[in-house]
Amino acid sequence: MMPPAIVLAWIPLVLGLDSVSSLGQQRLLGVGTWLLLLALLVREDARTRAQVAVVVAFASLVEYTFAGWLGVYVYRLHNVPWFVPPGHGLVYLGALAIGRLSVAARHRAVLIRTTLAVAGAYALWGLALSPRHDVLGAFWFTCLAFFLVRGRNPLVFVGAFVVVTYLELLGTGLGTWTWQQRDPILGVVSMGNPPSGAAGGYGFFDAAALAAAPGLVRRLSRRRREGSEHLVVQQPVAAHHAATVGTGEA
Repeated sequence: MMPPAIVLAWIPLVLGLDSVSSLGQQRLLGVGTWLLLLALLVREDARTRAQVAVVVAFASLVEYTFAGWLGVYVYRLHNVPWFVPPGHGLVYLGALAIGRLSVAARHRAVLIRTTLAVAGAYALWGLALSPRHDVLGAFWFTCLAFFLVRGRNPLVFVGAFVVVTYLELLGTGLGTWTWQQRDPILGVVSMGNPPSGAAGGYGFFDAAALAAAPGLVRRLSRRRREGSEHLVVQQPVAAHHAATVGTGEA
């Protein structure tokens, strides 16, 4: 089982280096992040790999839409860094690793209630005390609360709150990305930097992974079985034709 410390250590390393990197150096950080993600997936089962694939695909679509096109948040070099898509995969693995811990399973109810309390207090601070009125963060907290209470695997969302809040505070603190004060689409939703309930937004990636992965794994397994059956049928047929040709030549 992957220790969460790997992801928690990689996040500040990459974000710290990115804060002083050129575009070329930033791309190297992206290559390194992809290699780390692939190396960690080698030891995971098919379902987890499918979950990560769903997260990376879904998150990439969101990144290039809301950052690259609409500018809801803006990266330091005004691009979507190469380390961001695989980084979402690492964030999911980190959340999953926290949810898999035996101590988390033993204290499941306490952890869920504590996460709700801490996330709720953070959202309330964003609405009432933050220098930037954080309506988006409060909305995302309600999403996180739903995932914690009604989600398929609440402990994954406990882990997501820990990893995502850590990531967002570091990323915005180092200037890797900056959230706009208001949404650029309608201009009516105010946002913190970062939004207090950002983990609730990430929760949609996790929920999509948990929901879509079983079907994806079944589909891939069925295709492998069909391919194997096709090979088993084709080999005797090929051998039969070879024997026929040999007899004719004789």
